[in-house]
Amino acid sequence: MTKTISVLGCGWLGKPLALKLSDNYVVKASNRTHENRSTFEHHNIIHYIIDIQDESLVRSEFLKADILVLPIAHKNSSDFKRLIASIERSSIKQVIFISSTSVYENKNTIVTEETPTNHSDLAQIEQLFLKAKNFDTTLIRFAGLYGYNRNPVNFISSTKTMSNPEGYINLIHRDDCIAIIEKIISKNLGNTVFNACCSSHPKRKDFYTGLATKYGKPLPEFEATSKDRFKIVSNDKLVHTLNYTFIHNDLTTI
Repeated sequence: MTKTISVLGCGWLGKPLALKLSDNYVVKASNRTHENRSTFEHHNIIHYIIDIQDESLVRSEFLKADILVLPIAHKNSSDFKRLIASIERSSIKQVIFISSTSVYENKNTIVTEETPTNHSDLAQIEQLFLKAKNFDTTLIRFAGLYGYNRNPVNFISSTKTMSNPEGYINLIHRDDCIAIIEKIISKNLGNTVFNACCSSHPKRKDFYTGLATKYGKPLPEFEATSKDRFKIVSNDKLVHTLNYTFIHNDLTTI
């Protein structure tokens, strides 16, 4: 039987993800407005208007699914507690929660899935999902997102100096984000955590100087007294568990 997948929050990542998943699954997709409805209906995706802060989500047909994907930038733990309670009363067997490598502190070292996280709101929300009992959770901690209308060259400003010139870059392209989620769904991987970051980690000074040169922008200025606090995100677990080959793995080719 074909799985039903609900995608809560169809923005920069969620919309193309829902469209891609609709090739192989029954997909339900949500926005907070009518935005994207006609596009989704054209692809036989069932569209819902949902706000995670709205208590009516508890009774929504949206939660009648096998898998729930959560690519939403929301940090209110109370809303997630209410959502988790609703999921636990639903037919959902697996949640794929999109998190971020920002839950790791910058301690000038390589970070893995075993590295302790900080005490941020996001890290606390992760724990709410991991401790839930009536469904499996897969956490994907994405590095900095880029691709399409998100180009790292836009971080370069002629009016601001950049910190951490000797630090390292951790990024992942949207194409890889979607492909990784697809892999996790196809392999039915639950109750685990993955770091998702391409294998290329150029130094910040080299990376942004190269981008400025490529796009004809003024060369960035860097803080001369920067303490260079950074981390290097390891993707070893993801690559080996999923047998995954990155689509965009060399940041020097952006």
